[in-house]
Amino acid sequence: MPGMFEFEQLLRIAYKKERAVSRRLSKLTSLSAHAALTQTLEKSAGTQTLAELVGARHRERAATEQARHHREQERAAARAARKVRPAVRDAVAWHAWFDGSAHPNPGKIGIGGVLEGPDGDIVKISARAGHGDSCEAEYLALIAVLEAAVSRKPAPAKLVIRGDSQVVIEDVLRDEASSAPALSSYATLARGLIAQLADVRLQWIPRARNAAADALSQHAIRGDTHADTHANTHADTHADAQDRSRTSTTGVSPNLSLNA
Repeated sequence: MPGMFEFEQLLRIAYKKERAVSRRLSKLTSLSAHAALTQTLEKSAGTQTLAELVGARHRERAATEQARHHREQERAAARAARKVRPAVRDAVAWHAWFDGSAHPNPGKIGIGGVLEGPDGDIVKISARAGHGDSCEAEYLALIAVLEAAVSRKPAPAKLVIRGDSQVVIEDVLRDEASSAPALSSYATLARGLIAQLADVRLQWIPRARNAAADALSQHAIRGDTHADTHANTHADTHADAQDRSRTSTTGVSPNLSLNA
């Protein structure tokens, strides 16, 4: 018997190779196309049931579609940004960049951030932050940058934060009631940290202009981070030290449970 799923349902979630295998199986045996595809997918499921495999494939397709939609939004925002004259950088403000990555998505999270003071102080953040999806990763990176800013003595009087996640930037700027439910705990923490600072501005930038934070998040996932160093330790070579007055690197992830 073909089973509990219609042929069209199975055809939509089957990979190209699985469809090819099922067609060969149907030609070589007396099985119908439906039965051959069911048998092929049951083999792919391994220790899972067919229903579990179908559910997992649907979630995978949804995540892929969501990622595609986000990329389209980012490309549209990038096109719009190119039409806008870049703002002059405020010489007295602190500046920050954040980026979070999840490999796969959802998967292992790495966060990266850079916090730069007007006098040359630089704090780099590169840390693993548990398991989750790309939106959670981006939020955790933003929270880590905000925590680094709040911990400065004195705290920055003005902070401009840049990131390439339009989803997270728009979400944290919404009021609490309209924030995405799945991200509400992250949004609450981020807003609480922002409230501790006098003037915080969030700005979306294209991914190409966020290379430093992106590299730090990727390094964290690969494991070649400075996660065993302590905050406020000097992390530059003598050549870099001539260009920057003070640089510190931290591998401490934000104070937020991924299970919140």
